[in-house]
Amino acid sequence: MTEAADPILYSFRRCPYAMRARLALAIAGTRCELREVRLRDKPPSLLEASPKATVPVMVAPDGAVLDESLDIMRWALAQNDPEDWLAREDAGLIATCDGPFKRSLDRYKYAERDGTDALAFRAEGAAFLETLDARLAGQGQLAGPARGFADAAILPFVRQFVAVDRGWFDAQPLAHLRTWLDEHLASELFDAIMLRVEPWAEGEPTVWFAPSV
Repeated sequence: MTEAADPILYSFRRCPYAMRARLALAIAGTRCELREVRLRDKPPSLLEASPKATVPVMVAPDGAVLDESLDIMRWALAQNDPEDWLAREDAGLIATCDGPFKRSLDRYKYAERDGTDALAFRAEGAAFLETLDARLAGQGQLAGPARGFADAAILPFVRQFVAVDRGWFDAQPLAHLRTWLDEHLASELFDAIMLRVEPWAEGEPTVWFAPSV
């Protein structure tokens, strides 16, 4: 049985929205009951908590349901923000990531399935990568000299875009973005949030998400 003090997080390991939520929860030191979701077989408790039935979903200790990844990030950091991530959010940059860039990413990644022009959508996404590279050239991280909210929010989507064709990415004049991406992916923090667990089912032993970073 979950203790009252511990939130419940419905997550999916590879989902970029869930990744950003876990990054913030980890840096805040928030212990959660982790419920890994099998997307083709979503548990009834997830559907009851959030009819949207998309991950991540967090049920807070007071029963409040947060079903937007950025809201989960802000909630976690409002409890504890040891690296001052909330001061480095950049809502405009994140909105571009979640809007135009995400649309280009999906169409690029699934072009063969959907019968669309992968190169055209890659070019659209590359424009955002160039924006990020220019930003990083001047300050090291996306919203200042140290990692913060914007980096955690955008990183999983850049990772997913690059994974479609890493060879293409490595051939582009995006040295600052490459360094930023590789350093984050090799970090203790990222490694900690990518733990592998079996999909959750009612009655199974509790799995805790409590990385120490």
